[in-house]
Amino acid sequence: MKSHVRSRWQGAILVCRKCSKKLKGGFGYDGKQPIAKVLRKALDGGKGRKARMGIVEVGCLDICPKGAVTLIDTAHPDEWLVVKAGTTVDDLTKRLGR
Repeated sequence: MKSHVRSRWQGAILVCRKCSKKLKGGFGYDGKQPIAKVLRKALDGGKGRKARMGIVEVGCLDICPKGAVTLIDTAHPDEWLVVKAGTTVDDLTKRLGR
């Protein structure tokens, strides 16, 4: 059994799964995609450990904003982001500094 597995991640974005499910989409160019899917495509296009950026859906982060999703960029764990539904992909990547 391997004691470690390599990945290409240069960082990770944690997405509150509960917030995302409540919105039932709300992001992307058509406004119908979940934020995690939009981020995967915008930041790398990859999935899993071979992606450049890890997008990980996590349990409830206990912020629970109405009409928005809570994100944590592991490069800045002290600044949690609240992203309102309808935020454009460009604005989202700018807010993340990517």
